[in-house]
Amino acid sequence: MEQRRVVITGIGTINSIGNNIEEYFHNLENGVSGADTITAFDATKFASRIACEVKNFDPTAIFDRKELRKYDRYSQFAMVAATEAVEDAKLDLEKINLERAGVVWASGVGGVQTYYDEVMGWAGGNGTPRFSPFFVPKMISDIAAGHISLKYGFMGPNYSVASACASANHAMIDAFNLIRWGKADLIVTGGSEAPVIIPSVGGFSSMRALSTRNDDPKHASRPFDKDRDGFVLAEGAGALIFEEYEHAVARGAKIYCEVAGCGMSADAYHMTAPHPEGKGAILSMRLALEDAAITTSEVDYLNAHGTSTPLGDIAELSAIEGLFGEDAYKMNISSTKSMTGHLLGATAAIEALACVFAITKGIVPPTINVEQVDPAINPKLNLTLGVAQKRDVKVAMSNTFGFGGHNSTIIFRKL
Repeated sequence: MEQRRVVITGIGTINSIGNNIEEYFHNLENGVSGADTITAFDATKFASRIACEVKNFDPTAIFDRKELRKYDRYSQFAMVAATEAVEDAKLDLEKINLERAGVVWASGVGGVQTYYDEVMGWAGGNGTPRFSPFFVPKMISDIAAGHISLKYGFMGPNYSVASACASANHAMIDAFNLIRWGKADLIVTGGSEAPVIIPSVGGFSSMRALSTRNDDPKHASRPFDKDRDGFVLAEGAGALIFEEYEHAVARGAKIYCEVAGCGMSADAYHMTAPHPEGKGAILSMRLALEDAAITTSEVDYLNAHGTSTPLGDIAELSAIEGLFGEDAYKMNISSTKSMTGHLLGATAAIEALACVFAITKGIVPPTINVEQVDPAINPKLNLTLGVAQKRDVKVAMSNTFGFGGHNSTIIFRKL
């Protein structure tokens, strides 16, 4: 059976360097850091006291009181990003078949703020279990997908994906496959996360996964730098409208680019550490290239997972060299986490948007904060250091890897 083509017709976001697409793209190009001292709670006793928080966000100015009773912060971010994407796609809900429009969303941890608040409220009381009736539906990681479908009446496939930091890539891959296999014509996809809370910061700190560059937060996320010491936790959301090509053309939609292929694999190695030889990452990238029917020489830009951890950055770059060979030195590579921090399950969504930016603007976003490249990294690799670089990006690849050994790769192509 001939597979259908899938394109992107709408985009939206809210994250630490932009409360909408325009702001995000501007700050991506200009190398702006979203990291700062945590404001959500008093983190003075924590080893890591920094995060990439969303700024100037007032949910009461966007949602009414009844809605806010139902929305955890991660759902608020989901609704903001999805609304921007749907509006950007200029969907006429009276003309599209709502039974063939769906939502495949991602979140690694879901409504952890709600969970924490409810449990601590009970623990701090007299032992009487007085939980909110909204506790469970606010907390569960699939509810953001449900809220989006409720708002727009989308009756097609509707669910959430959770695979740690690979979640949003897996959600987009599912959306891609559902459309090209004929199960839907249009899907809102992406992910949202709101993990800047006491348990998350405490838990990741105890793993020594977070940067402790507390006196210099703007430069804390520094992928590929010899002095990197962990990632910077982040919050936000990214949304994309995936649509069948002929469906998009028939309604006169603006098309950003095509979704060309995908790959998924497992390291089958360690609970949290990447495979030192990058075997799973190589497999994921190779499968994506085969699915897209393109060669390594055709990839112009690779948005690396690049979290700023000592082991992860080296393993990924080794995998890229292992698969691409000499072609690895001809393309641009960058880690936009140097600016946005790490949004866990939502990170792949805003990195897919960075690929859309590179393709549509002809500009590769930079890796900032690198003062001295780790000597273990091959200097022949173009890590797009410091400033954005102009390039005609016809093909962009995005890698995302997660605890548990989850590897995912998605490829976008200029039409």
